[in-house]
Amino acid sequence: MKLARTVVCSFVVALTAAAPALAALGGDATSVEADLARMKGALRISASAGFTVHEITSSNGTVVREYLSPDGKVFAVTWRGPGIPDLRQMLGDYYGQYAQAASAPHLGGHRHLAIEQPGLVVQSSGRLRSFFGRAWAPDLLPQNFSVSAIN
Repeated sequence: MKLARTVVCSFVVALTAAAPALAALGGDATSVEADLARMKGALRISASAGFTVHEITSSNGTVVREYLSPDGKVFAVTWRGPGIPDLRQMLGDYYGQYAQAASAPHLGGHRHLAIEQPGLVVQSSGRLRSFFGRAWAPDLLPQNFSVSAIN
């Protein structure tokens, strides 16, 4: 029994280590290619004053934008399309904070969600086949950046 448990745990650790890193909120730019492959999409990069946007359009039409600061950190993500992308992937280490806040009663029912905490802001809305949202880490925002640019 102990041997079987050890083998299973070793297998899980090996699979986890082999999984691609994802450009999640707070992550870095080196993992955008992994997101691109996972979403089976096309990448478009655009630069603005003080930040870069990596836009991935998936084969099902979902568009994910990852906002990167000059030091290469993902400080914000947005999504829009027929479904909500994997928020565990999108929010990375912030997912636990999101899940805890999202489980609390909130206004707007199941269609609208607005979380505003000191370390994380998430706004999500939509209806059947038309979802959109954005999330950012206030502590990671570049200097003189306006959140209105996250769209």
